Amino acid sequence: MKQAVMTRPGAIEINDVARPDLDDHDVLIRVERIGVCGSDVHVFHGLHPYTSYPVVQGHEVGGTISQVGAAVSGLEAGDMVTFLPQIVCGSCYPCRHGMYHICDHLKVMGFQAPGAAQEYFAVPAESIVKLPSGASAEEAAMIEPIAVAVHALERGGGARGKKVLVLGGGPIGNLTAQVARATGAESVMLTDIDPFRLQKASDCGVAHVVNPAEADLERSLDRHFGPDRADLILECVGAEATMSQAISVARKGSTIVVVGVFGKKPAVDVGLVQDRELNVVGSLMYQRDDFEVAVRLLAEGQLLLQPLITHHVPFARYLDAYENVVSGNDAMKVMIDVS
Repeated sequence: MKQAVMTRPGAIEINDVARPDLDDHDVLIRVERIGVCGSDVHVFHGLHPYTSYPVVQGHEVGGTISQVGAAVSGLEAGDMVTFLPQIVCGSCYPCRHGMYHICDHLKVMGFQAPGAAQEYFAVPAESIVKLPSGASAEEAAMIEPIAVAVHALERGGGARGKKVLVLGGGPIGNLTAQVARATGAESVMLTDIDPFRLQKASDCGVAHVVNPAEADLERSLDRHFGPDRADLILECVGAEATMSQAISVARKGSTIVVVGVFGKKPAVDVGLVQDRELNVVGSLMYQRDDFEVAVRLLAEGQLLLQPLITHHVPFARYLDAYENVVSGNDAMKVMIDVS
């Protein structure tokens, strides 16, 4: 089978390798779609702090089950699935206390462990998340980033009844705004300096979109949310400018969730955090419950995904997927078509 290996930043080789062996408790997935995310792009640029080379990427995956191990039940060939790409120890403090997604020895497929950038991929059956009948491979590959959004909002205490500000209109920011709306937010605002991303947010039903390079954000918050501004702010860029912006516009005592992946350490005004008693919360990944919520929201038709999928790239041109993302060529979610 074909496998894509990133040998160094910006370089990918397509190799022929043996199909994975299948243990009794494993499931073999025929990989159909792989989404490219911001963390993948950090690896592409050599900026991901916890990834070394060579690495097989691919953690946003949709595919059909090709084979199940002898001890696997409840899953069968032909099921459309995705999977949780976490490998955890099960014995450290976080694992013992229900926080396995931040395991002390966490490895993520596609970063610290081999990912699914290949035609067939074997994972433990316990990691598999099954989609409803009729779901597409693109939808399956989008469950992982939707789960990121679900978890981030829960880290902020949930969106229900709140005025939610999302900084960043990339795929994660867009999905965070959509999930906030779908889970009962009173009002949602999304900001970005890219008109294309703002238009995509509008296409996906986000009520208020603001370009802070053209309109004063504080005035926009007053106009759309009222004098109490946002109850919950989510930074979905991973940049010093937007993290500083989140702190500067936050209402006293409100909550900021850090969702974006920072390739470089930001310098922020911690004095404001202290003075305003802001709650700054990190959000790394997700748990199975977040995947299940993501599947439910998708099945209920509460999320618009097609406007986000802007490019399809054949597996043989894997590197082009990254080039599309970094080129600024009106790219949102880039899908790699494996089969």
